Formats: sequence, structure tokens, C-alpha cells
Amino acid sequence: MSAQMYESFKVNSPNVKYTDEHIISDYTYQTTKIQNVNGELIVEPVDQKYIFKTERKVPKMGVMIVGLCGNNGTTVVGGVIANREGLCWNTKQGLQTPNYFGSVVMSSTIRMGMDENGRDAYIPLKNLIPMVHPNDIVFGGWDINNANLAEAMQRAQVFDYDLQVQLIPHMKNITPLPSIYFPDFIAANQKDRANNVLTGTKKEQMEQIRKDIRDFKESNKLDTVIVMWSANTERFSSIVPGVNDTIENLMAAIDRSEEEISPSTLFAVASILENTTYINGSPQNTFVPAVVELAIQRNVSIGGDDFKTGQTKIKSVLTDYLVSAGIKPVSIVSYNHLGNNDGKNLSAPQQFRSKEITKSNVVDDMIASNNILYKQGEHPDHVIVIKYVPYVGDSKRAMDEYTSQIFMGGHNTIVLHNTCEDSLLAAPIILDLVILAEVTSRITMKKQNDDQFSTFHPVLSLLSYLLKAPIVPKNAQVVNALFKQRACIENIFKACVGIAPDNNMLLEQRL
Repeated sequence: MSAQMYESFKVNSPNVKYTDEHIISDYTYQTTKIQNVNGELIVEPVDQKYIFKTERKVPKMGVMIVGLCGNNGTTVVGGVIANREGLCWNTKQGLQTPNYFGSVVMSSTIRMGMDENGRDAYIPLKNLIPMVHPNDIVFGGWDINNANLAEAMQRAQVFDYDLQVQLIPHMKNITPLPSIYFPDFIAANQKDRANNVLTGTKKEQMEQIRKDIRDFKESNKLDTVIVMWSANTERFSSIVPGVNDTIENLMAAIDRSEEEISPSTLFAVASILENTTYINGSPQNTFVPAVVELAIQRNVSIGGDDFKTGQTKIKSVLTDYLVSAGIKPVSIVSYNHLGNNDGKNLSAPQQFRSKEITKSNVVDDMIASNNILYKQGEHPDHVIVIKYVPYVGDSKRAMDEYTSQIFMGGHNTIVLHNTCEDSLLAAPIILDLVILAEVTSRITMKKQNDDQFSTFHPVLSLLSYLLKAPIVPKNAQVVNALFKQRACIENIFKACVGIAPDNNMLLEQRL
């Protein structure tokens, strides 16, 4: 056996201190300083001393989902209930047991080094630092449709029938709060579902969302709440000077019910004003400049955009592989068809355009990394098609063709067919997003000579691994390459317990 699994660990180092309240780590961050001197690249290795402090107490957490009765909402809530209650169900393949497969937090491992027998030692990622367990999350939320969660789960047709029957008693009493519905922002074909909507001015509706968050937190005796947008994709909002470009203008625009203020932006503002982390799981530009400014001003975490489930995740891996291998992708054509309500909404041109933008940008940083292959401004042809085919339901089909230039004018073409059970891929990602967003709120750090500890920047770029179009702090680099994104999560959490990044040099085996 080349690897050994362990459930727990303890760091034996003078640089790591465990107290009842915290894990405190003195950490040396090794990086490089780059200068361009007369056209020559000067690289200077730099060691920077940091102190990480991680709170050990895991809070009681609630998650409020916008779009609670959609396919994603019912799947994540039903999946957690099945895991928590130990529900098993029969299919034609036999007895099935609940799991959290697809969750990087719950079902992936992290290498800690080699043991005395030369075997790689791994632990579950969830055990690296204290994290919320999905079984302990309290769920609630809003939806424009008034179906209870049992009815919505049956409508979604995601779970096997035998599991649905067992979940009905647990889900039939969960009902959504009325949500915000502005018809101009989603497809007209959603109108027949909108029977559970708020009324009043935009300011009044936003204040109701704030009250809902407060009531949910108080009634469930929660320590913290995270709001997650998993509702319909909206059209892009126009960035209008005097409307959504500054905090003052945005709040005044909400007061006068300005048309260009979207439902998702109102949810984001309400969450930030309640000091509640907000994550956007759809592709629209919820985080207009004024919302980002408000989050930074109040030091409230935000994350987005758009869950990264099937086709885009593979694209971020395959493009990274090709470019790093010195192979030049010149054409990437991606076709999807799906039959769930997400596909129905995306059949409208403005909503599709939001999705097209987030899917198109996923290869940009990889292309920019290699000017041997690509001249300045050069980019592969990149086409995305999404079609609505009701019969296939939640079982999305994705077909991709990658054409690349290879040695001496040759060409290589890779064609993929990917059947993605869309909501079963998205649900674990929703859990990862809220768990990681919460744990980052308990990590503070400072440079060795600084007086005060600081939290992570409110724009949580650490969540990029799970999102198609990650938002990042101003002037920060957008990273889309999947393994770089995962390594970021792994290495920051290792730093919290004073462990160096896994550099894969394996020098002890090279001599």
C-alpha cells in the first residue's frame, strides 16, 4: 500500500500552539519578489513571517437559500436530511446509502507527508481545522413558488422514488418565505411559478428580507447565518452612474425603487446590512460596484459567481493541462442541453447571456500564462450553446470539442460527452461554499510585527474553486485553473496548523 489514511493528527512544533479557544501558528510564507530591470526579470526569494489564529469553537450555523424550492434547494436539504437520519433506499442496483460524495470538504483528503514506512499519510480535509458538519446546518429560505419542500422535491425528480417517499415526512412541513420577484430580470416563462412573492416598494421588500434573516437566526438560536442565492439566473444589470455605482447612490436608488436594482442585489444588500455572508451561485452581476463597496465598508464576506459543477470544471482542468503541456488550444466548442427549470429560464436570450459570460471567461488566465503559444490579444475561438430539452430533466448533457495545434503544424482534437446530474453535482458545492465561508470567518492573521490580527478580505476569493466566474478583490489576479484553486484552500488551512505546502519535490526519494 502506497498510502495510509488517518482520521486525526496533532502538529508537534514549537511554532504551533493549541489553546482551548484557538490554534495559533507562526508561519513562514515563502514567495518571490519580481522586478523588471532594463527588460531583465529579477527574481528575489522572500520569506515573510505570519501568525495565524483559528477559533476552535464551531458555531451553530443556519443557511438561508434564495430559491429554496428549486432543484438545488430541495436536493441539498433532502441530501442533508438523508445523511443526518441515515436513510437508505433501494434502486435497481440494490440498496443505496447516503453520502457526501462531490463535496471537497467532506469527501476529499489531504496529504500530510510520509510515514516511517515511506507511505503517504492522508487525513480528511474536514479534519484539518474545525469545521461545521453539514448534518448540523439549519436550513430555511425564500422562493417565488409556494410549494412545500416535499412537493418541490417530487417536482424536481432528482432523487430516486424510494428515497423521496422516505423524505416526504421530513420535508412536507418546510415552506418557503415569500421572495422578491421582478419579472424583467428572469425569463417570462417563470411567471406561472410566481405565487409566493413580496409586494411593496423595493425598500420595503429589502427590509422584509432583513427581518426574515433576523427572525430565522433568533428562532433557531443560531450563532451565524449565511445567505445563498440558488434561484433563477437573472439578466445582467446595467451599471448606471447615479444608481448602483456607489453606496450612497445605490441606497437612494433602492429608496426610489429604481428599475435597474435586481432581486439578487436587494438580497445581497439586505444580507450585508445584517452582517450576514452572502454567496451568489448564479452568473448574473449581483455584485455591482456599490454592493462590493458596501461589503468592504462593513467587512461582511461576499462570494460568487455561479456554481462550478460539470462542464466548466472539466474545462478548467483540460485547458490547464493542454497549455501547461505546450499544446495550443485554438477552438473550444461547448454544447449543453438540459430540461430542468434552470434550462427553461436559460432559454431566454438575456438570461443565457449571463451564463455565457461566466462560462466563457474560465480559460482566460491559462491562456494569458503562455505567450509562447499565444501572441498579445490572441485567444482561442470559444463558443457556448445551451438548449432546453424538457425530457432530459435534471440529467444535463454536455458535449465539448477541443481542437489544438501541436508539433509541426499538426492538430489534435479531443471530444467529450458528459452526462451531469446537475443538482446532485451542485448540492455538495453549496455545502462546501457555506462551510468554507464560515470557517474563514474564524481565521485571522497578521504579519509578525503588526499589532492587530485581520480577517480575510471581504471578497472571498478563497471560494474560487467552487465558482465559474470568481470575484476577487480589486487588483487581485483571477485564477481559474482548478488545481491552483484547490491548492490555495489546502495550503491556507495547512498554514493555520503550521504545516508547509506540499511541494511534490520528494527530495528524500530522489537521492
